Amino acid sequence: MALPPKFKAFRLAFTGSSAPGSTPDAEPDPLHTIEVYLDYVCPFSAKMFTTLHTSLIPRLAHSPLSKKIQFIFRPQVQPWHPSSTLTHEAGLAVARLAPSRFWTFAAALFADQKAYFDASVVGETRNETYRRLARLAQESVGLEEEEVYGLLAVSDRPGKDGALNGGNAVTDDLKVVVRMGRTVGVHVSPTVVFDGVEAGEISSSWTADQWVEWLGKKVG
Repeated sequence: MALPPKFKAFRLAFTGSSAPGSTPDAEPDPLHTIEVYLDYVCPFSAKMFTTLHTSLIPRLAHSPLSKKIQFIFRPQVQPWHPSSTLTHEAGLAVARLAPSRFWTFAAALFADQKAYFDASVVGETRNETYRRLARLAQESVGLEEEEVYGLLAVSDRPGKDGALNGGNAVTDDLKVVVRMGRTVGVHVSPTVVFDGVEAGEISSSWTADQWVEWLGKKVG
């Protein structure tokens, strides 16, 4: 599925000047796309992301496979965890303010995910959780806490049109990413889609070696 330009932060390719391991003669258009649907408060998503981010992607950056593939992070909100929405909104805020720092912030969110589990947020208000997320963005990727919080905070006063249910500054972006997941029928995280087809054989427990072996067979 296509990726709207405003969500360019979700794409990780190994071509171009800003990509890891890029070379001047790299293939400009990756031939294969690996989409990973992940939820920041899902332990299995954290396990898969950690393998991708710390082991597989750095390894692929120096592999011939890098010229043939790209990754797309697909935010997968799981509403049975209310804080899933809040953490994904924080990710969207960072993606808007500093696209190049999105994957680093995602790593920070996954590393700190227990701080946003149900039992960890039940005693605080929504804006208090947003405040902690904004502070994490400042600490992990150097964005101004107030700038991030400004995109996340929900007012306790009616909007100009009297609306009491207006959401925040990234609500519209959240609607788009949720709709994209629903369009292709993704229900839970982690889910991996390879060239538009769900790859159900991939497990969150896969090592980088297993990923490389699988990619070698798929990509050649």
